[in-house]
Amino acid sequence: MRRVTKIAAVVLSGSLGMASLAACGSNSTASSSSPSASTASVAGTLKVGMAYDVGGRGDFSFNDSAGRGLDKAKTDFGIQTKELQATPTDSDADRASRLDQLAQNGYNPIIAIGFAYSAALKTEAAKYPNIKFAIVDDASNTAANITNLVFTEEQSSYLVGVAAALKSKTNTVGFIGGVDVPLIHKFQAGFQAGVASVKPSDKVLVKYLTPAGNFAGFSSPNLGKAAAQGMLSQGADVIYSAAGSSGNGAIEAVHAQPGAWAIGVDSDQYNLPGLAQYKSSILTSALKNVDVAVYDYIQSVKSGTPLTGTQVFSLDKNGVGYSTSGGFVDDIKAQLDKATADITSKKVVVPTTVK
Repeated sequence: MRRVTKIAAVVLSGSLGMASLAACGSNSTASSSSPSASTASVAGTLKVGMAYDVGGRGDFSFNDSAGRGLDKAKTDFGIQTKELQATPTDSDADRASRLDQLAQNGYNPIIAIGFAYSAALKTEAAKYPNIKFAIVDDASNTAANITNLVFTEEQSSYLVGVAAALKSKTNTVGFIGGVDVPLIHKFQAGFQAGVASVKPSDKVLVKYLTPAGNFAGFSSPNLGKAAAQGMLSQGADVIYSAAGSSGNGAIEAVHAQPGAWAIGVDSDQYNLPGLAQYKSSILTSALKNVDVAVYDYIQSVKSGTPLTGTQVFSLDKNGVGYSTSGGFVDDIKAQLDKATADITSKKVVVPTTVK
């Protein structure tokens, strides 16, 4: 499989798992009428607003991938940007307020990162029909001014499942999900299917950090670390985490166990400066190219032909994939190439639900 081309990463700093969690500090009480076209730009400059999911910039994963897409668009198109952070305790009202702040300040389009914004976005899109909105990881929106940016996470998870099975010496691997919701079930289903395609009898340990509705599972490295330690004690020697910055704790725990491998998620975590001390233990990462989706969406708006409806970023469209950084999967390239071809040819249809 070709190396997946990634948008150049911005330099991230800070200690493990410390995400910027500054809450939106403004609850707008201004008129709800939609800003005019003139207020949506400054001297012809496109103003793009982005509302992050829990973890925000510095999660070394999902949000950082979105941020890279915004950064590249800013460099390439000279756009003006505004980024607002989330907190683990946000309500739908908090999320709506965050989107409202961007709308009231003339940002158009506005991109919501994460399915948690679904309800808030429906409210705000109806309130501001002349503003273009996009949301990552939710396909339930039908309003004309909302674009859904979704991914086939099960496909990349299948590929790293193949890698996990081929690299495991104990025939026991682990999956850590951040929050017990359908989106993360796709990661689990794909991973388990990938493992089973190689070694049907291998054991896959599964642990979700928090139940649905509690988004702390995406921003608690201590929980990820504890979950990984529990799996290692049960004999797992490869652990895949789909848990945002909580996965950073799992990577730390795996690094402390000689001979064990961690599998990253969303970003190529081997190449992130904030995780550099653990890179020798990162076998590969299941890539979810949120940066590509964000960039493509902004580019479409900038060009005057905005993407609409539901846009699916799949394996054959460079929407998902796996990383080869570090060369740790070079010896199993033939098997991974075959698995990739089987998916893109539809010989293998990866499940999206857990049996």
